Amino acid sequence: MAPDRAILLKLSQQQELALDFMKLLKSLEELLYELVSWLLFYPLTMWRSVVRPLSMMRYADTELADRLEDQYEDTLSPPLFLLITLLLSQGLSAAFPSAYDTAAAVKELGSGSNLLIARGVVFGIFPLCMAVTALRYQSVRVTRNLLRPPFFSQCYVAAPFAFVVGLGFDFIFIPHAHGLTIGIATMVAAFLWYAQAQVRWFIQDLKIGAMKATAAFAVAFVVATVVALLLAIIIGVEAKSMATV
Repeated sequence: MAPDRAILLKLSQQQELALDFMKLLKSLEELLYELVSWLLFYPLTMWRSVVRPLSMMRYADTELADRLEDQYEDTLSPPLFLLITLLLSQGLSAAFPSAYDTAAAVKELGSGSNLLIARGVVFGIFPLCMAVTALRYQSVRVTRNLLRPPFFSQCYVAAPFAFVVGLGFDFIFIPHAHGLTIGIATMVAAFLWYAQAQVRWFIQDLKIGAMKATAAFAVAFVVATVVALLLAIIIGVEAKSMATV
């Protein structure tokens, strides 16, 4: 009986290994399809966000009401869209001649993925502040569930803004100020586009006038900029201190 049990045990282990291998193949299949689908849906999402920002923001709200598996079927989800945009911006920055050593930043933070996370946190402050402002104007208590819809909506407009702002910094950091004028113009264009989208969104979503919407955007943008700068400084200082240890 003992040899029979050993044979059965061995067969059982082989079956488990075969099942695990099939699960791995299935996971790789899903991962491959997901990555390849980004090649189609990322540019579509970017185009729609730039051309029709308000429609995309309303779309983000309605999609959250669907079942999880049915959400964002013809676009990328807003946070993922923002992260991929920051990843592309980070890769583009490496192709620019720069007076700022990006390799040093990667080394200080430990890896390129850590730099991406840091950029995500910094630029994520903008959709967060805009979303909180919207809830405050509606006299709604800020909770995780209530914050999610406006935050997701804001990610669709934050992504193009972050990409163009990053491009502006890339031009500004070109040695000998060769790209300074283009860089400033690029950042001004990014701000104007972002401002008009936000003001229009506040007018429609909050049912307030243009002056109040402009004031709400201005306050939220200043707060977001200050907090983002402080976070960037804190992350930079902490990274340098950890790199020297």
